[in-house]
Amino acid sequence: MWIVRVVFSVVFLTSIILSVPLGFDVGGRTCGLAFSLSLASFYFFYSVLRLTTPEKSRFRYALVQTIGLTQWIILPSLLIWSLNRFSVDSDNGSGWVERTLSGKRAQDVSIREWIFGPDGLVEVFAIGSWDKMLRWSTPVFQLCEGFCSLLVIQSAGQITRWLVNRGGRSDSWMIGLLVMSASVISSSVYFLWRIMQFPEIGNVDAALIGITITCAVFLGAWGIGSGKGNPVESSLLFAYIVLCIYQIFTDYQPSQPTAPMPPPSQAADFPPLPPIIMASYTTLIDALSTLPSIIHAAFNFIMAALSTITPSVIISLAYRLFVLYASTRIIPAVRESGARALFQEASLEDSDGAGQILGLLSWFSPSILVAVYTSLLMQHFASTSGDGGPGEWWTSQGGDAGGNLWRWINITGTMALYALELNLGKEDVDSGLTGHWKAD
Repeated sequence: MWIVRVVFSVVFLTSIILSVPLGFDVGGRTCGLAFSLSLASFYFFYSVLRLTTPEKSRFRYALVQTIGLTQWIILPSLLIWSLNRFSVDSDNGSGWVERTLSGKRAQDVSIREWIFGPDGLVEVFAIGSWDKMLRWSTPVFQLCEGFCSLLVIQSAGQITRWLVNRGGRSDSWMIGLLVMSASVISSSVYFLWRIMQFPEIGNVDAALIGITITCAVFLGAWGIGSGKGNPVESSLLFAYIVLCIYQIFTDYQPSQPTAPMPPPSQAADFPPLPPIIMASYTTLIDALSTLPSIIHAAFNFIMAALSTITPSVIISLAYRLFVLYASTRIIPAVRESGARALFQEASLEDSDGAGQILGLLSWFSPSILVAVYTSLLMQHFASTSGDGGPGEWWTSQGGDAGGNLWRWINITGTMALYALELNLGKEDVDSGLTGHWKAD
């Protein structure tokens, strides 16, 4: 049933979100990379098994079901293995070639240990290659996010045109969409005001923000005035630009530091709540204290895992996954099938090449999820380590200090592509999804 699939998907996503940053925080940079690599490899071979074996084979069904049910044991086992095998090593700052071929490997008693042993050639080469691939893929993920966001924004604009143009309650739809657009712009302006309150905003940063916001407002006004866009597209584009700026200047950190706890006050003469509520609260606390220790340990583990990640990272991951998944539904709809293709998943049996590629990527979505999330975490750690901040341990273990160059390139490319669409687009021409906005 689809409910079971949704539950398993939520549990899988939650386990990935909690376990990967825990590997980085407890075991260090090498441990986190090794754990994410082992996760991506496991789900890659699992996807290959599902893709290459016949669907009607009983052996395939039994093997796939067994692996699918035991993945909840395999995932913590891989985490424990990574924590036991790798630890924070002061020599991790050197490259994998230097660590493998240096004179410190002279104590290995055999060629087999030098190649397959701890810190051997295979181990160091695999982790080093995974690290390089994630670094080089960060610009790719960033630019894909911008392209997919623009695709979702334009599709939302086309759907709203259809809602207004289909007749019946077109005026009600128009008023409702205008109110929604105004709410999106108001929320974006609020977060833009929050950005300007950050103490690390300098003159150059303020100039870049001003230029970016001016271009976004000009593009939105151009689209509405020319009839090639609409308020929904303009508001969503403005909101995405503000989101990108917010991510740049928060460095994926909480926007406000934790306030110190006030000193305890004197005991009041009267309890803060009625006696019946206080008695119920005391009874509940006593009941929770009698629970098995494993439940307390699990709760402490979840709280420790949540403390290693910031809400901005989760928001960025959720947004990136949303736009990537939405693009897999939008691209086939634009190409041939119209709006009905929005409710159909891409498959390898599609007639066009784009649908087959999207169908192939959907088979390997768990591995892609691990790579995208690990890349976001590395970007977070690199940003916090750039100026000797709380994440200085990242650079001390060989991590890149990072930068915001590709985020600015993503903003520039997204607005340039939207401007090109407005320049080459035509007014009142049916699109691949729906009709255009109604013109009276």
